[in-house]
Amino acid sequence: MVSGVQNGHCVRDTVEFKSSYPSHNLRDDVLVGTEPEATHSDWRRRLGEMEVPESISSNDVLNRCLGILVRGGRVSEDDGMRLMQENSLSALSSLADMIKRSHHGNDVYFNENLHVNTTNICILACRFCAFRKGVNHPDAYALSPSDFLDRMEPFSNTIDEVHSVGGLHPTWKVEDYAELFSTIKEAYPHIHIKSLTAIEIIHVSRRSGITVEAALEVLSRAGLSSIPGGGAEILVDSVRDRICRGKESSDEYLEVHGTAHELGIPTNCTMLFGTVETVGDRIRHLNRLREQQDRSGGFQCFVPYPFLSDSSRLPDAQLASSSEVIRMIAVSRILLDNIPHIKAYRMNLGNHLAALCLNAGADDIDGTVSHEEIMHEAGSSTRLDTSTDELARLIASSGARAVKRDSLYREFRSHDMGAPRSVELPVLGNRG
Repeated sequence: MVSGVQNGHCVRDTVEFKSSYPSHNLRDDVLVGTEPEATHSDWRRRLGEMEVPESISSNDVLNRCLGILVRGGRVSEDDGMRLMQENSLSALSSLADMIKRSHHGNDVYFNENLHVNTTNICILACRFCAFRKGVNHPDAYALSPSDFLDRMEPFSNTIDEVHSVGGLHPTWKVEDYAELFSTIKEAYPHIHIKSLTAIEIIHVSRRSGITVEAALEVLSRAGLSSIPGGGAEILVDSVRDRICRGKESSDEYLEVHGTAHELGIPTNCTMLFGTVETVGDRIRHLNRLREQQDRSGGFQCFVPYPFLSDSSRLPDAQLASSSEVIRMIAVSRILLDNIPHIKAYRMNLGNHLAALCLNAGADDIDGTVSHEEIMHEAGSSTRLDTSTDELARLIASSGARAVKRDSLYREFRSHDMGAPRSVELPVLGNRG
């Protein structure tokens, strides 16, 4: 519920921050406005007021990291390495969960969105990518604006976001994407456009002979409202040279996102792990993201996801186990003290593992999606027909309250799933 508005921010008077999850009876109250500034500025104080489980207080590394955060400090890269080697995954997850709840209480977020890829034609050939096709491949495609609208139309009354990325098309320029975005906004003005990875933006700006900043200004005027974080992979150039040679450098990825933030365009950031990188590379990646966030402040959400090996060309990949995925989510939450949201991306992880991650630091499970190609081409088997009620039940299974959000985390509605469904079971009768 909203009890008032102060300095342009809504104030919730119903959020609780306890040491254990409260009952997850879902309410139908509506939270409207921007996320309360106090929710993020006060998280360290709330963290310090929480009851500390013995599994944390008796662990030198975890207890030290907790104390650092409560006192306003930052967990170092060296401690990040220690967290990656922590024997007790349950204790590590408990610390990450405490931090998550200090930010968000018992809420876990989702949205109603649709993924539509513009093209699978790409001038690059990243070793890990199963989505990319050459221009003459029989399965290659490039959607026109009308084709794109045709894919959106069946979902247009239920979604409020379209998420769109694609390959680096050899002929498309900024004006091609501007035409697409303006066409979408004309047809569906209520739908938020989250589109284009950093390398796509670099590619079309170079082809158009303009700067990244100028390209983003044109695209923003046409309807682009936020940018996904895809393409970060690992922000260590020696790794990038092995798995995605020809893509932007680590510095260029961060520069594009920093430029977007300066223009008022919020973005996400990601990590693809389980290829050829070391644990140290992962920690360096997290540190580079939080340093960029210190500078520009526009990252909304961090989305770490493991490499899926099917149908790709990276036989030397290490691949991540389920416990390693949970560990990566937890360590991300502990280190990324200045990025408000951590997403368990179920299109990659699957519903079950994503739900487990909600108790290890993740506070967002993405959305209904409805259509997705990149992860499924790589081997994901996550269902694409999950309803809003099913997604809310998945969140509730973790002990959390399902909260529908908008794309910018500014409007919120807790999702009422209605009465539980009952099933009549057969009864064994007497035989005469």
